[in-house]
Amino acid sequence: MDIEIGATAEVVYTVDDSKTAHAMGNRGVHVFATPFVIGMLEDAAGAVMRPHLPSGAGSVGTMVEMKHLAPTPVGLKVRAKATLLESDGKRFLFAVEAWDDREKIAEGRHERFFVPDMEKFLARAMKKSAG
Repeated sequence: MDIEIGATAEVVYTVDDSKTAHAMGNRGVHVFATPFVIGMLEDAAGAVMRPHLPSGAGSVGTMVEMKHLAPTPVGLKVRAKATLLESDGKRFLFAVEAWDDREKIAEGRHERFFVPDMEKFLARAMKKSAG
């Protein structure tokens, strides 16, 4: 699969109570939880790839390096951007960043792999639970 280096995509969320550290079990900490920040960065990278995927194909995340730089309270919008840094057609490495309405909240790198047959990939994964 061929995507031009430098290709970008952005996703935007509004932080609600379900995406806080409090909801993840860190009681009383009502800010955007790090696992949800990571998920948002992955979503942005997936959005770069999605328009280029053939029917039945997909992608999966295999690595995340991220610094969570600042807290974001409930109610603020957050925006994540992914920029393709390098690819060999199977492996895709992205620079990822996120901002809330006030400041940059995260930065890092995320790697995804192209899965040409998602149905076959999922069937192989499901075999693990059949044992």
